[in-house]
Amino acid sequence: MTDDKLILLLKCCIAVGLGLISLGIYFHNYSDTVEAMGVKGIIISAMCVAFGMALSLPTKMYLTFILVKRETERKEQD
Repeated sequence: MTDDKLILLLKCCIAVGLGLISLGIYFHNYSDTVEAMGVKGIIISAMCVAFGMALSLPTKMYLTFILVKRETERKEQD
């Protein structure tokens, strides 16, 4: 897998993770259906946030790749 494909995959994971976190927050704060479900609704919103947090973890890897790529470009220019 090339670096560009890996970076694209990390970006997709980050975007899906942030979307799931937002969805979980929406469910928890604004959705009447999830509120009417009781404990099951709380579990659904919590699972959205939990999976979103797990998918957002690659942000550190993405930033590391960007910094390493930038540093190698600088060394090639010198």
